[in-house]
Amino acid sequence: MATLEDISLAAGINILSAFIFFVAFAILRLQPINDRVYFPKWYLKGLRTDPVHGGAFVRKIVNLDWRSYIRFLNWMPAALRMPEPELIDHAGLDSVVYLRIYLLGLKIFVPIAFLAWAVLVPVNWTSTGLEKSGLKNITSSDIDKLSISNVQRGSERFWSHIVVAYAITFWTCYVLMKEYGKVAAMRLQFLAAEKRRPDQFSVLVRNIPPDPDESVGELVEHFFLVNHPDNYLTHQVVYNANQLAKLVKKKSKLQNWLVYYQNKLDRTSKRPEMKTGFLGLSGEKVDAIHYYTTEIDKLSKEISLERDKVTNDPKSTMPAAFVSFKSRWGAAVCAQTQQTRNPTIWLTEWAPEPRDVYWPNLAIPYVSLTVRRLIIAVAFFFLTFFFMIPIAIVQGLASLDGIQKAAPWLKPLVTIPFIKSFIQGFLPGIVLKLFLIFLPTILMIMSKFEGFGSISSLERRSASRYYLFSFVNIFLGNILTGSAFQQLDSFIHQPANQ
Repeated sequence: MATLEDISLAAGINILSAFIFFVAFAILRLQPINDRVYFPKWYLKGLRTDPVHGGAFVRKIVNLDWRSYIRFLNWMPAALRMPEPELIDHAGLDSVVYLRIYLLGLKIFVPIAFLAWAVLVPVNWTSTGLEKSGLKNITSSDIDKLSISNVQRGSERFWSHIVVAYAITFWTCYVLMKEYGKVAAMRLQFLAAEKRRPDQFSVLVRNIPPDPDESVGELVEHFFLVNHPDNYLTHQVVYNANQLAKLVKKKSKLQNWLVYYQNKLDRTSKRPEMKTGFLGLSGEKVDAIHYYTTEIDKLSKEISLERDKVTNDPKSTMPAAFVSFKSRWGAAVCAQTQQTRNPTIWLTEWAPEPRDVYWPNLAIPYVSLTVRRLIIAVAFFFLTFFFMIPIAIVQGLASLDGIQKAAPWLKPLVTIPFIKSFIQGFLPGIVLKLFLIFLPTILMIMSKFEGFGSISSLERRSASRYYLFSFVNIFLGNILTGSAFQQLDSFIHQPANQ
C-alpha cells in the first residue's frame, strides 16, 4: 500500500520532470533554428521575419544573446494579459476555450482544496477509527488516516463529510453553469462574426436510392427541386476517387522531394545525386532532380487517366452528394429533417468543411456502414474489458506484499526505502501510461473503419471512446484490482469474532 513517502516521491519526480520540460521549452523557443516552429502564424501573416539573416553560421542556430535568456519567461505575462477577442483572432476560438478549461479547473479545485484541508483533513486525522477497529489482515498507512475510513462508525463527524459533499457539488455545478453560458455566448458571437463558408450552406446526402432511368446527379437535382424549390442551389455528386487520391498524395510527396533537391542545388551549385533503392541506401545512383522530374511526369499521366476513368465510369459514382442551398436556413432545414417516409434513404447531415472531409469513407455504402459499426461496437467491448488483464498486472506492482510472496528473492531489493517508494508511488503510473500510449491510434483506426465522413467526427468518436475506456479501465479497474478490493476480500473472509 502506498504511503505518504511514496506519494511524496512520485510528486517530487513529476514536479521535477515538469520543471525540466518547461525550462527546455523556454530555451528551445529562443533558438533561431526553431523560430518558425514556435511562431508559424506570425510568419504566415508577415508579422515576423527570420531573427538572423547573416553573420556566423552558429548564430543562425543558437541564440548567443545572453539577455534573452534572462527574459525567457516574459511571454507568460503577455499571454495572460492578451484580451480574449485578440486571442481568438490570433489562435481561434478552440484555443481560447482550451485555456479557459485550465482556469475553470482552478476555479473549481482551489476552493475545494482549501475547504477539504480546513474541514475534512483535521476531522479525519484526529479520528481513531482505524486504531479501534481491531480488524486483522488490513494494512493501513498515514494516507489512510486522511480518509473517511479513519472516522469511527456512528460518529457525528460524518456530518462534516455530508455537508462538504453538498458544498462541493453545489460549487462545481454553479461554476460549470456559469462557464457553459460564457462559452456558449462566445461561440454564438464567433459564428455571427465569421465570414460565410460553403459548408454553412451545404448538406451531405447519403444513401441515395438507385434509379434505372436517371443518373445520381439527375436524381439529386430533381429530388431537391421538388422538395426544396425555393432554397436549392446546386449539387456535387461524390465519386469513388480513392485510388486517384493515393496517386495525388504520392505526387505531392515527390514534389516536396523535388523542391528539396532544387533548393539544395541553389545553395551548393552542385547537382545532387541519390540512390533509387530502399530508403535511398542502395541501388543505382542517379541525378536526383532529373529522377523526381521524370517520376512526377509519369504520375501526372497516371492521374489524368485515373481522373477520366472516375468521371466516365458509372460504377465510380457513389450514392452520395453535397447539396448547396441559397441560405443557411434552407441548409439547416434540410440537414435536420427527414426527407422521405423511408428513414434509411436520402439521409442528410451538415456538410463538413472541405479540409475536414475524410474522402475515403464517403464511398462506403450505407448497409456496409451499419455492419461496420456493429463490428466496431463488439471489438471495442472486448478491447475495453480484456484490457483489465494488464491493468490488474500493473496494480499488482503497487502491492509489495504480493511481490514478496510471489518472488521472495526480490525482498532485499524492494525493502530499500527509495526503491520501495519508487515502485509503489511512481512505477505503476509509468507502466500504465506505456500501456495506454498506443490506445489513441487504435481508437482512431477503429473510427475510420466505422465510416465517419469527417475528420472532426473521427476525432470526437475516438475521444468519447477514450473517455469511456479510461473510466472503465483506469477508474473501475483501479477499484476492482487495487487495495479497495483486497480490503473487501479481507472483510468477507474475516471471522465473525474479529
